[in-house]
Amino acid sequence: MPRELRSESAQARAERIIQDELGRLGWEEKEVISRRKSDPAKLAIAARLRKETTLTVKGIAVRLHLGTSKSANFRLNQWNRDQVREQRNQRPSP
Repeated sequence: MPRELRSESAQARAERIIQDELGRLGWEEKEVISRRKSDPAKLAIAARLRKETTLTVKGIAVRLHLGTSKSANFRLNQWNRDQVREQRNQRPSP
């Protein structure tokens, strides 16, 4: 598969994921722009995009209005750490 076609496929898959998540949240596109860069729901979408697509952090940051790629990467890593911590706290003690 040519590189351009793969890139287009990744972008199309990312858009499908974004639209699915916006629908699940009951958001319109304008809410992606108006919500904070550190909005937990936006970071959850970003985490899913990182996991399920080949989009770069920069591409995700631009699409979801998360600020610069550096700050988006920091927030995303912080969000992921918080998720792991939450999961650990929810486990029942033996």
